[in-house]
Amino acid sequence: MIEDGRPADTVAGEQTPGPSGPARTTAPGGEGRPARAAGTTTTRPPALARCVAVEPAKFAAAYWGRAALLSRAAELANPDGFTDLLSPADADELLSRRGLRTPFLRAARGGQVLPTGQYTGGGGAGAEITDQVLDERVLALYADGATLVLQGLHRTWPPLIDFTRELGLTLGQPLQVNAYLTPAGNQGFGTHYDTHDVFVLQVDGHKHWQVHEPVLPDPLERQPWGGRADEVTAVAEGPPALDVVLAPGDAFYLPRGWLHSARAQDESSLHLTVGVRALTRYTIVETLLDLAAEDRRLRAPLPFGVDVADVDQVEPELTETVEALRDWLLRADPAAVAERLRARAWPAARPAPIRPLAQAAAIGAVDADTLLAPRDGLRWQLTAEPADADGGAGQVTLHLFDRTITLPGQCALAVRVFLSGGVSRVGDLPGLDDDADRIVLARRLLREAVAVPA
Repeated sequence: MIEDGRPADTVAGEQTPGPSGPARTTAPGGEGRPARAAGTTTTRPPALARCVAVEPAKFAAAYWGRAALLSRAAELANPDGFTDLLSPADADELLSRRGLRTPFLRAARGGQVLPTGQYTGGGGAGAEITDQVLDERVLALYADGATLVLQGLHRTWPPLIDFTRELGLTLGQPLQVNAYLTPAGNQGFGTHYDTHDVFVLQVDGHKHWQVHEPVLPDPLERQPWGGRADEVTAVAEGPPALDVVLAPGDAFYLPRGWLHSARAQDESSLHLTVGVRALTRYTIVETLLDLAAEDRRLRAPLPFGVDVADVDQVEPELTETVEALRDWLLRADPAAVAERLRARAWPAARPAPIRPLAQAAAIGAVDADTLLAPRDGLRWQLTAEPADADGGAGQVTLHLFDRTITLPGQCALAVRVFLSGGVSRVGDLPGLDDDADRIVLARRLLREAVAVPA
């Protein structure tokens, strides 16, 4: 019988299976893929098809991280453009009635970011804060030519929360979304490059873009354009690689590092920028260096009295260090690397929102006929310990984006099948002795926000 209630060790720390650690239980279709509700369908075009006018395979092979891609509205799966994601009226709603605070709004004019004090202030009675966005100040700045940047919309605006989650699952990368509102004839930022790829979705108005080749291909986040301002300026003075005006419904993909600037035309412009916080091979290098701290040779001190400014003294230490690092890299455990990468990447993209009050009410109403679904977009990994010496089923650990959950070993099959979309009725959960056990497990999955009412 499975015990109801929450054990003391329900939320555990990250666990890294080693060569002799827990056996990994692989889910059908690939463990760790985001959960999808059983029978889930959608009538919306796929998110990627709304951003690029080529097939996913061609985009991945010819453009991803390599080249810019312009997709006109007539070529995209967007009969109504992008106003369903965020319209000018929606932007006004956010700026006036949603109590925005910094850093969810930024303003820029003439290539300079404006101090937040120019558009924020006290929240009034009952809101003892000093950084709430004030609509009358925003009006003054916008009327004076400032570009308004609504930031973090993937966390605050429901249509973009859903769109970003779907696109992020397709790309396998964490995403962020900002909106840029630029008055007619104005430009918020000068020529620069981003350290992340972007999809530009033109919602309203027209915007003139000029794009130049990178001065530093594939820059990392630690390599922003400000450190190469002179090179950027010099390249920007030459002929652009791409000179284009985006109209409503047009989309534009730009890899990180490509120089760009944009100016609104004869009317105000609203566009969305979906930023792709790409994981790179250098991410793996950083992970390997973190794990290399386990090697005693690499933790050894430098010789007593060494002068690190003297090349002759540094050279033998460098040689020894490189040899030690090479020896360690040859023994590096891919499972340990994957575990570290998981802990870094998964928390950057949240699964679908849940309704806490409705979810709590559903827990008490569970019976064998209750229908549940996996929380959409939930990344997971299941590891199971072998049976103990007394023949017990041991334990199974469910790794999620923000925690791990420990369950009795007999739950492994039920959890794996449920999260893989193979069953939705509580009474059909496999591998358990009776409906009482199934109901206890279902309540636990609801309480941990792994399952949602179907």
